[in-house]
Amino acid sequence: MTRDVILPGATLGVLGGGQLGRMFVHAAQSMGYATAVLDPDPASPAGLVSHHHLKADYLDAAALAELARLCAAVTTEFENVPAQSLDTLALSRPVAPAGSAVLVCQDRAREKSHFVASGVPCAPHALIETPAQLAAISDDLLPGILKTARLGYDGKGQVRIKTRAELAQAWDELKHVPCVLEKMLPLAFEVSVIVARGRDGQIVHFPVQHNLHRDGILAVTTVPAPGVSEALSTKVINAAETLAASLNYVGVLCLEFFILQDGSLVANEMAPRPHNSGHHTIDACDVSQFEMQVRAMTGLPLVAPQLHSPCFMLNLLGDLWFDGASTTQREPDWAAVLALPGTHLHLYGKTDARRGRKMGHLTVTAATADLAREVALKAAAVLGIEPF
Repeated sequence: MTRDVILPGATLGVLGGGQLGRMFVHAAQSMGYATAVLDPDPASPAGLVSHHHLKADYLDAAALAELARLCAAVTTEFENVPAQSLDTLALSRPVAPAGSAVLVCQDRAREKSHFVASGVPCAPHALIETPAQLAAISDDLLPGILKTARLGYDGKGQVRIKTRAELAQAWDELKHVPCVLEKMLPLAFEVSVIVARGRDGQIVHFPVQHNLHRDGILAVTTVPAPGVSEALSTKVINAAETLAASLNYVGVLCLEFFILQDGSLVANEMAPRPHNSGHHTIDACDVSQFEMQVRAMTGLPLVAPQLHSPCFMLNLLGDLWFDGASTTQREPDWAAVLALPGTHLHLYGKTDARRGRKMGHLTVTAATADLAREVALKAAAVLGIEPF
């Protein structure tokens, strides 16, 4: 071990108090670290389980100074935290990932430019910031998807368009904020891969994951990824590692890819943090993505993670707390779900269930992928989740 390693007993900080922060806090605490969360919500899921909860805005100078005083290193749980806050903290503490990397990931235009500069294929696209740029859009990009350059997630800030008239209307509806128009491509399926990179440049990866989205929100993740050959898996991993290195990235990074009908791949987006599609790693791998984030930010060794069980991860949205169109909440039948073999329930401590809100996830592990799928479908039936 070197003197740069931050050993258990120290306090680790995280900007953001959502479910990703909560699972990071759990992982850090299980390894012997104390934790501090900066989030303005007094009922934030991570803040409720952390040693320290600083209830302040992410740009609050006093709160940032206190976080730096408390912590030996700091990370973030979501990409829309102000990059300048990470830069401020980095003046006195190790911060992973760096503000410069987060700045790229939180802006689709910068992200697409970085894909191109790194030699990683992405969908044909164009930036729209002015009426002149809108008018100059090539017909070759239609039909397409108009996406806000910033603050879009889970399908928000995205409009599918077929014609120039629909494009102009969509940009009006998005209040003329900077947008990226991406050409719609013939997709076969979607995958993601999570890599972790240390300050010394060492990099490891988790298995490639197959993702099913519904209404722009991740619904099901399957590992091992069906339909992904060893050659395709290698291409996905190499592209992700190339991007991590090009950003001089430290920490856990998720890359999402579209696999086209001809078998080629294009990068969709990056998430500079642990990712929803990687939640299965808690129960199906020997090292979770959250422990890997702790290891990367503290300088501990990054070991190549191993998948010990095939698995399905089901996203649990607030819709499950309602019966059809009813506005009356009910608790899902967790007892029936947990009576099924290999089920692992994770609820995020959110008391207010809302349709479309991520309330938790369920991971099903088994000796084979077929057995895991069988149980996952039974769990979906109990919960009222659409079959997959």
